[in-house]
Amino acid sequence: MTHYLGIDIGTFESKGVLVAADGSIAAMAARPHKLIVPQPGWAEHRPKEDWWDDVTFLCRKLLADSGVPAASIRAVGMSAIGPCMLPVDAAGEPLMNAVLYGVDTRAHQEIADLTAQIGEDVLLERCGNALTSQSVGPKILWLKRNRPEIFARTAKILTSTSYLVHRLTGRFVIDHYTAANSSPFYLADELAWSDALAPGIVDPGLMPDLAWSTDIVGTVTRQAAAETGLAEGTKVIAGTIDAAAEAVSVGVLDSGDMMVMYGSTIFTILLGDTRVRDPRLWWAPWLMPGQHAALAGLATSGTLSHWFRDQFARELDPATAIPALVAEAEQSPPGARGLVLLPYFSGERTPIHDPQAKGALFGLNLTHTRGDICRAVFEGIACGTAHIVETYRDAGQVPRAVYSVGGGTKNRVWSQATSDISGHAQILRQKTFGASYGDAFLAALAVGDVKPGDIRAWNPTASEITPDPSHAELYRRQFGVFKELYPATRDLMRRLDG
Repeated sequence: MTHYLGIDIGTFESKGVLVAADGSIAAMAARPHKLIVPQPGWAEHRPKEDWWDDVTFLCRKLLADSGVPAASIRAVGMSAIGPCMLPVDAAGEPLMNAVLYGVDTRAHQEIADLTAQIGEDVLLERCGNALTSQSVGPKILWLKRNRPEIFARTAKILTSTSYLVHRLTGRFVIDHYTAANSSPFYLADELAWSDALAPGIVDPGLMPDLAWSTDIVGTVTRQAAAETGLAEGTKVIAGTIDAAAEAVSVGVLDSGDMMVMYGSTIFTILLGDTRVRDPRLWWAPWLMPGQHAALAGLATSGTLSHWFRDQFARELDPATAIPALVAEAEQSPPGARGLVLLPYFSGERTPIHDPQAKGALFGLNLTHTRGDICRAVFEGIACGTAHIVETYRDAGQVPRAVYSVGGGTKNRVWSQATSDISGHAQILRQKTFGASYGDAFLAALAVGDVKPGDIRAWNPTASEITPDPSHAELYRRQFGVFKELYPATRDLMRRLDG
């Protein structure tokens, strides 16, 4: 029987899935790894230990657990956190740890310098994006300024997925969706690399070859086959960033379809027929030609619940602590008895794009309990998500249907608050394994075994979370305070930085 392999590398965990031609799962597996935070504002992974070793482990485990012969795998699709910045030598060997996506804010000075040099209007028009902590370009400039000896040895600058594709196939390649995050070196109007906006920083030849996500860019080499257990010659697609693959996994196909990914961070994708032009949002060409994606994301979401567990629930079993805390939060009424939390614990991405933003808990009194504070954490993240949805509407991008995915959808307080505050129902699919399932579907699509709409048969609707009208007025007030709290304290936040 024909099968398709999907593997996704997340912030804290990698997942793999082996899918049969009818969309059924033959095997799935996961492997944890750690986020490295060398200093505040930095976030890193080790490419070999945290990425490639996870791939080899997952491939061998999936083959062993399923009993599926490696030769029956028609194609491999991979996704990973992104956009990341990883310099490698001519052999593809990493020269340092990978600098992660928007949660790494080390290049704030480079963002300011490049924006002043190029101009925000020019960036938005030519690149589709303002420069933020999500942008790879400023991190390349940071590398050149701060690690000149590494920059001098750099043969290619990769992201997470392109590194893995290289390890499988020997090719340096990146999909357009991922590449669009490399402002100011990827031009939206040309869908091509260019140094025209910022000459003298990086030769475009250091960037990987461009492809569409479902392009077959190579086959598994003999060396990769020996390490992974896959069959030499198995087709490999270009792949993409995890959030895009996750959107595919839940059936985000048409203009107006929106995905909310509940993970270490909240990430949203809204498809449209035209390119969005708003500095508060990100833009990227979608995975196949002809569609556009408006993107947004919070900096800390699931990561914040883990922080709360580790700091304020140490007596609980780590394996069951989150469900126990959710149960405590359920004992607190909607609105957490007057608490409002700003979830800006690693700065913030969309829509304020402020790496110096700070977390805050507002409204405390001596009657508040751990459950109240825990509910405030979940509701604060939900307010941040509602702020994104409001920004989409302001930019003329109105969600027609919202598809939610990720482990956080199992958190009843968090997911219900998201619908209540945003005013949008959320559709949940039967299979919630996420990006790796989308990777497997993209692999099947690449070899012509499925059509795009077949994902809805592979992964039917399971349930829907609808807004509770009885909470509307309370959350309207709460959300209003949330939106005013940041601008009222922004200058104070900067004073804390000295």
